[in-house]
Amino acid sequence: MEDRAAIPVSLPRDNPTQSYWQLDVDEIADLRSTESLPSETGTVIIGSGITGAAVAFGLASKGVRDIVMIEARQACSGATGRNGGHTKAASYLTFLHHQHEHGTEMAAKIARLELANIRAVHAFAREHGIDCESNPCSTTDVVYDAKQWALAQKGVKALQAAMPGEDASVYTFHGPEEVRERFYCGRGGDEGVCGALTYEAGSINAYKFTIGVLKLCLEKGLNLQTSTPVTGVAKLLGGGYQVDTPRGSIRAKRVVVATNGYTARLLKKFQGIIVPLRGHVTAQRPGLNMPRGGLSSTYTFFYNNGYDYMIPRPKECKFGGDIIIGGRLTSATSEGLNEYGTTDDTAEDEDTMRALHDTLPRYFGDSWGDDDPEGRIRKQWTGIMGYGPDGLPFVGEMPGEKDLWASASFQGHGMVLCWMCARALVEMIEGRDGEALRGWFPDVFRISEPRFGLTFKGRMHTRGDPSAS
Repeated sequence: MEDRAAIPVSLPRDNPTQSYWQLDVDEIADLRSTESLPSETGTVIIGSGITGAAVAFGLASKGVRDIVMIEARQACSGATGRNGGHTKAASYLTFLHHQHEHGTEMAAKIARLELANIRAVHAFAREHGIDCESNPCSTTDVVYDAKQWALAQKGVKALQAAMPGEDASVYTFHGPEEVRERFYCGRGGDEGVCGALTYEAGSINAYKFTIGVLKLCLEKGLNLQTSTPVTGVAKLLGGGYQVDTPRGSIRAKRVVVATNGYTARLLKKFQGIIVPLRGHVTAQRPGLNMPRGGLSSTYTFFYNNGYDYMIPRPKECKFGGDIIIGGRLTSATSEGLNEYGTTDDTAEDEDTMRALHDTLPRYFGDSWGDDDPEGRIRKQWTGIMGYGPDGLPFVGEMPGEKDLWASASFQGHGMVLCWMCARALVEMIEGRDGEALRGWFPDVFRISEPRFGLTFKGRMHTRGDPSAS
């Protein structure tokens, strides 16, 4: 893993695999608000995914003007526009680790933030009329491995003991027979179901959501510059920064880096700390035996060395009823080792995709039936996530670099972390970094010098019970 983490992070690649979410590219995808780059501005935001969009909206809503957003490729063409469509925390999976490392109070604060993030995203879409298939709903975790089943029960028990009566601790367990009858899994195909648990989550078209946020920002005066890779950020002697691109340079009073898995390309201190990880996702037509009205829940399927995540598309949308499923990292060579450190979303791992193609009939068994006459696979693609050494985001001002800010390292869970992290970052930028912010934002998410001394060892949330080590 050390060798993979040391691979120099590149800029986003040209001509990435086409994401299912971008089959209908939005009108602002290639927007350049002005023909040339302004020579100077107040704020430069690098990256146009959900983090960059949320920061831009937060600042603009506070009256900040002169914001330039720079994107290497099309608008929202990175991880946000290439994900699996989930707004799902599964806080019980990480609670034991957070409790072991940071104490019960901090672990509970993280769980609260994750649920608050889910709710805030769907509420924003509703309040601003963003057409993005926002679907707050229940989710179902189906577990096929006895050790993971025992660990899930232990995690939920610890979470509920720490947060009695709180919404973030509400989980319901289901036995194997109920899983077969109610959730269509375990009869035919893989029948080794241990059980399931359900809790609050949701699904969303993150590409449409973020494009919607960007359009609100454009109405507030945002200058968006797409197809403009940033090649360097340099501190100026008199204060501020010079942001270099192939189209020229911009001087800015402050810079916000919102590039997640690509962050180390611009902020070298993150090399080996925020490590890219390539994920694989497919869009599949449902089998002919699947419920006519579609599935009412999203899913995650846990097996002995990994998991797959899945959402059904709403019936009323284009390709309604399609099932989005991603994961299968451990199906790749050396259990996915070579997926770490790569930023190549122009390609895919054939073994991973082959395994993803076969997942749904295995999980749904008799409930799947024959494939759709047009074929099972509608689309497949890859995307680049960003993982950190302690399983937590990095949010705040760079140590010793006044007015150089970052929010990154979302561990493949950006849709339950990015929005609230961006909200916190705006508060910090605006000088409101006091007790009110510390009351809800976890201090362990903040960028700090000691965290740069940590060693990256892979995905934190798949390591099991920390008390057993």
